[in-house]
Amino acid sequence: MARLPRDRAARRRDQPRRDGRRLRRHGRHRRGVTAHRTLVLVRHGRTAWNAEQRAQGHSDVPLDEVGHRQAAALAPAIAALSPVSLRTSDLTRARQTAAYLAEATGLVPVEDPRLREYDLGLRTGMTMPEYAEAFPDEYAAFRQGRYEVVPGGESTAEVVARVCEAACESFEALTPGECGVVVAHGAALKVSVVSLLGWDESQAATLQGLDNCGWVVLDDSGHDWRLRLVAYNRTAPDFASPSPIG
Repeated sequence: MARLPRDRAARRRDQPRRDGRRLRRHGRHRRGVTAHRTLVLVRHGRTAWNAEQRAQGHSDVPLDEVGHRQAAALAPAIAALSPVSLRTSDLTRARQTAAYLAEATGLVPVEDPRLREYDLGLRTGMTMPEYAEAFPDEYAAFRQGRYEVVPGGESTAEVVARVCEAACESFEALTPGECGVVVAHGAALKVSVVSLLGWDESQAATLQGLDNCGWVVLDDSGHDWRLRLVAYNRTAPDFASPSPIG
């Protein structure tokens, strides 16, 4: 499988561990208070393929009408966090979502292909019912999170390595009290959150998939500056969605 292009400018000499579980200390105590860095991970808005329960993977599907409304509703909620950086997957659905955040925050999005969804290989474009009927055993494994069974697809280890690397670079660029935002994809974000928190990979099965335009909040207020889960799958009112794929 061809390697994704790398954003060389984003790489730093002090690059953190790929799993991101223990990051460099940037907090400074002032009168007993530590200013924490915050990372917000956002799933893109809905696409027509999400609505059809169709596997998207690296396919470049744009937002549908609902997805645009979701992103517009998301923007003021994220802007209220006063982020100082905005990084996004280079796929259209993520870039379009990030554009709403850029307008609300005044930030310029940095595109990063490491934030793409799982590559779903030969199953890209299939609906979940089609997949289940054509390849029932493989589909059962896929639904259990064993994405490596997909012919030509990516393993969870490959996805976690690239997504966590990009997320950690965004986080390490923050100073105490600052917030950064990353826009990416549902399945890739779920498994990467598990790794960033240092949980066993089997714990991914205990998390529901993120809704379209759902977001996760992490900060470094954990013991010894480890990342802590502050919030999971927050959404703007009236815009929760049932599809966790893509």
